[in-house]
Amino acid sequence: MRSDSKHAGFTPPAATTPAPLLPLPPCCITAAFVQRRKRFSVLLQHESADLWVHSNNSGSMLGLCLPGAPVLASPASNPARKLKYTQECVWLAHRAVPQSSPAARAGGFWVGVNTSTPNRMLEAAFHAGRLPFAQGYTTLAREAKRGQSRLDGLLTGPGLPPLWVECKNVTMVEDDAACFPDAASERGQKHLRELMDVVACGERAAMFYLVQRPDGACFAPADFIDPAYAGLFYQALHAGVEMYPFRALVSPAGIDLGALLPVRPQPPALP
Repeated sequence: MRSDSKHAGFTPPAATTPAPLLPLPPCCITAAFVQRRKRFSVLLQHESADLWVHSNNSGSMLGLCLPGAPVLASPASNPARKLKYTQECVWLAHRAVPQSSPAARAGGFWVGVNTSTPNRMLEAAFHAGRLPFAQGYTTLAREAKRGQSRLDGLLTGPGLPPLWVECKNVTMVEDDAACFPDAASERGQKHLRELMDVVACGERAAMFYLVQRPDGACFAPADFIDPAYAGLFYQALHAGVEMYPFRALVSPAGIDLGALLPVRPQPPALP
């Protein structure tokens, strides 16, 4: 993969995952973050020129929008698209300073911010036999309809109850925990209620959280961002909704599936 990074003042670390489940396409570029507009457009500095790229991340990307930070962007599959690149990853220094600062050069890591990645990872990991909770299931349907809504995945297999899965992308870490959501999410609350109803009907339901950064020792709902979501998360957990926060292994080569993280116990103050 070609990576043009000279105008970001940055040399990406070598890929550590030789064969990721989700390889990035060739001809990705690395450029410096300038600003974000209306959440879905990101201005980069590339080859001494302004370059607007697409972002599909509707969250706040809290702590990831530092001026000068390197951004890895992939070329659009449709050459006629107005924005020719899509934001894939953001480089986060170990210290909360722009990458151009000498204090940041000691190290950092890539954070995957493309929100289509968890859905694609669910499918790729399922077919690769790397989802222990899906053992025995033989078919995965994407965007499966249930009543008036759709869930990201429906797994079926002989003699097994249907397993409905909703996927979420995680890019925030606070107090050593990977946290979701990074902005108040009524849609996320709706999904938890939907999955509780699935369990009440005698079927299986699961949340698949893809934590696209290497720090954080556990997973927790972001009660400091969306206390209603956090309350529903633990309510769903106690009701039998299965919670699977997997670490992603993010590199310029692509995204691979890492270890399952433990879920932080419900704090006493959270209803």
